Amino acid sequence: MSASSPSHPAPNPGSDPQAALMADDLSCLASALGERLAAAGLALVTAESCTGGWISKVLTDIPGSSAWFERGFITYSNAAKLELLGVAAPTLANHGAVSEPVARAMAAGALAHSQAQVALAVTGIAGPSGGSADKPVGLVCFGWAWPGGAASATQQFAGDREQVRHQAVAVALQRLLVVFADDR
Repeated sequence: MSASSPSHPAPNPGSDPQAALMADDLSCLASALGERLAAAGLALVTAESCTGGWISKVLTDIPGSSAWFERGFITYSNAAKLELLGVAAPTLANHGAVSEPVARAMAAGALAHSQAQVALAVTGIAGPSGGSADKPVGLVCFGWAWPGGAASATQQFAGDREQVRHQAVAVALQRLLVVFADDR
């Protein structure tokens, strides 16, 4: 997430101690995940919607990430989810873009359209608009797939757009680290 807009400037870790801690936290998570993937001889692919490539950015900030990061898909629109990842139209129609079935389909599609063995997918409503009573702002769904397994989860985050997205990046990486701590 290197670009910023006038209404949502990117944090400058040099001037904001909290932003520096948040950036360092994500960097530590990305580095730990990279070490585990490299040790297992596996490559990761991402499929991101609400995080807009932030996960891929954090991962590729790590020197040597080309050894374990295969590619990233930014599929912000439903059309992109259909065209690039092969998410089935009925899945989107029946569950909506922000749902565990779509997050699982995004992870599976990312694996099918890459050379990676591990996938991480995120779709959600970062706000400040776009929410509903059933799917409020801050609702994020995750999907993960790896050799011999898959998982999905839904989390409700509080905060503004930047905070929701940051928390989504952190949870996506943390949960995949847990998988590799348990299974590898």
